[in-house]
This record gives sequence, C-alpha cells and structure tokens, in this order.
Amino acid sequence: MNKRAGPAFYAVVAVFVLIVLFPFFWVFLASVKAPAYLYGDYAFDVIVPKYTIDQYVSVFTNHPFGRYLLNSFAVGLLTMGVSLVVASFASYAIARLHFWGKSFFLGVLLAVSMFPQIATLSPLFLFMQSAGLRNTYAGLVIPYTTYALPLAIWYLTTFFRKIPYELEEAAKMDGASVLVVFGKVLLPLVAPGLFTTAIIVFVDAWHEFLIALTINTKEAMMTVPVGIAMFQGEFTFPWGEISAATVTVTFPIIVLVLLFQSRIISGLTSGAVKE
Repeated sequence: MNKRAGPAFYAVVAVFVLIVLFPFFWVFLASVKAPAYLYGDYAFDVIVPKYTIDQYVSVFTNHPFGRYLLNSFAVGLLTMGVSLVVASFASYAIARLHFWGKSFFLGVLLAVSMFPQIATLSPLFLFMQSAGLRNTYAGLVIPYTTYALPLAIWYLTTFFRKIPYELEEAAKMDGASVLVVFGKVLLPLVAPGLFTTAIIVFVDAWHEFLIALTINTKEAMMTVPVGIAMFQGEFTFPWGEISAATVTVTFPIIVLVLLFQSRIISGLTSGAVKE
C-alpha cells in the first residue's frame, strides 16, 4: 500500500532543491551586481545598493560572444546529427544481428567512453594538425562524435531490442525494403530514445572544454567554454562578465530541456524498464 509522503519528505526535497539551485542563483546574482559590489564588504550580500545589466551588454560588445555561441551551436548540432545517424544504424545492427562476442563488444564500446580525454589529446592534436582540420568545425565534430558514439550506441541498442521482430517481418512481407522498414517503422518507435540521446550528445558537445581549447585556437573559431576562459586579463578577473556569460550559456540548455522534457523522461523510463 502506498502511503502519502509526509512533511518530513517535502522538507528534505525542499532542502535538496535549494542546495542544488543555490550555485545557479549565486552566479545570476553576481551577473547583475554592479562591479563595485562584487568584492569587499558586499561580496556575500544578496541585497546591494545597485544592480545592473551592464555585464550582459559588455559580454556582447567587448567580446565576440555572439560568434562563440554560433560556433557552439554549429558544433553541437553537427555532432548531434552525425552521432544519431551512425548510432542508429549501428544500434539496429547490434540489436538484430547475431555474431560472436556481441556482449564483449558492447562492454568494450562502453569502456571506450570512459577513457580519459587527456590521454588522447596529444595524438589527436597531431592528427588534426597534419590533416589541416585545426580551427575548423570538423576538427571538433570528429572527436566529439568519437566520444559520443559509444554511449549513444549502447543506449539506442536497448530501444531497438524492445521492438518486436514481427513488426519488421510484417513490413517486409508487404514489400518494404530494409531501409524503408528502418526509416518508417523502427525509427518512429525509438523516437523517445533518439530525443534523449540527442539532448545528451548536444549538451556534452556544448560544454566540452579541453579538446576545444587545444584544437581551435583562433578567436573566431572558439566555442563558448573556451571563449569565457579567455575573458580574464593579465591583471583583472571580470567575475561579473564571466557570470553573465555563464547565465547566457546555461539558458538555451534549460529552454531545450523544458521544451522536450516529456520526451526525455519518456526516453529515460522506456529505456530503463524491461517489459
């Protein structure tokens, strides 16, 4: 019998939410405080004599932040698109084909995603330099896709395994080709998994810092995380601008998750529950 949650439960949840949201609130507060009140006696005060949006204006007027955002969106969307296409076909093949060592292959695939980026950074840099891909979108999309594919394939394989094989057989008996069955029968059924995987891949590419810092060094090709790191000067550290840029960068991700939260939850739950 299910029991209604008591006041203690809601109190614990409220405290947990406050702890989680506090860093975001503090960053937002730092982004709207006047620079004079970011330090000294007012550094830890929530209420200060003056609030301003000058930091937000400065981010776009004193830095090419719009270009950083464009680069991050382009790299994130390209990585998401390539990863979904490759992972969809690979997951379908793994789920439907029977070959020796399938479980071992999936284990190795997942282990690859846990490999530290710093260990591959030097050869990756040399390869991109010799291939002429430094300071290009491809120079980031290729390694991002490489790191995103293992988790995407592993996740989508779960969805394809849940689809009854009889649906494919029925479509083939009606004269549908393999590609038609894959595109018109199977992909709509795994749409929740595709949405969830797409969001995860995009967010990972959006926030990645180390590879972007190493491969794309020209200011015009920097992504948002690298661009924000370059805000600091030799003798100054503009916390207000950095906070404003952080809020600006986080906002699209929040909107994206809120817009597709029902599909994301559906993807997470359907992929985790065995029928």
